[in-house]
Amino acid sequence: MVPAKEEVRRIINELPEDSTFEDIQYHIYVRQKIDRGIKDIEAGHTISEDEFDARLSKWLET
Repeated sequence: MVPAKEEVRRIINELPEDSTFEDIQYHIYVRQKIDRGIKDIEAGHTISEDEFDARLSKWLET
């Protein structure tokens, strides 16, 4: 896994020169959420497609 500082540098270097603080924050936020999702998958914190469909269906009924 790439250290956080190195990943932030990579993100910043790939953004256009006229990027705002909000642009930078957004890209870091998205990367953080992706990393969290990958960790959840690796830890087995997932549900099956059938379980997802059942939960979504229940949620949409209300």
